[in-house]
Amino acid sequence: MFFSLFAWVFHVFTVTLHRFSDYYNKIQDKQEMINSQEIKIGTCIRMDGKVWVCIDFQHRKPGKGNTVMNTKLKNVADGRVLERTFQVGFKLEDVRVERRPYQYLYEDATGCIFMNQETFEQVPIAKENVTGGQYMKEGDVVEVVTDTTDGTILLAEMPVKTTLKIAHSEPGVKGNTATNATKPATLETGAEVRVPLFVNEGETIQIDTRDGSYLGRVSE
Repeated sequence: MFFSLFAWVFHVFTVTLHRFSDYYNKIQDKQEMINSQEIKIGTCIRMDGKVWVCIDFQHRKPGKGNTVMNTKLKNVADGRVLERTFQVGFKLEDVRVERRPYQYLYEDATGCIFMNQETFEQVPIAKENVTGGQYMKEGDVVEVVTDTTDGTILLAEMPVKTTLKIAHSEPGVKGNTATNATKPATLETGAEVRVPLFVNEGETIQIDTRDGSYLGRVSE
């Protein structure tokens, strides 16, 4: 009788362990992994229990060594930026995200207020979590990036190109069309960029929101 009881307990233990193993493997399978060389600007990964977004990357082959990925990652929770190097082929946990258009309405004590273009829901996002936020003006439409696993808003991204009016700049030099000589200019958002000498206060220009570089004048 004792042997039968022991056999029954062992059977129950074995079945339970097998079911737990299947469940664990399913959980592991749900974790999407990517290779380090797949990282690009905007890619979100989970590392050390935190979500990071790639803001810059570079493939590099150091001498006779293997190719590596130099990345600059931004913590979406606190804005901290770190540089991390990965060997090509290194596995990273990919954060599956959803991107939706939101319109920037205004800024208050809770952050920048955006409205979902589809549901009209309004949500606050800290300005430091808006890529290119220094070039954002009311009415601009951005992409809001959400973690699909729990619906957490990770960050917002300005379009690569935007147009802004120059609020202040020293007078331009008439007839000077050279683009290699530049001067500072303050935009309507308060951000400062470099523009060619012939560009004047009150004109509208197009800039790259990734680095604030001048792309050209815009006719109104």
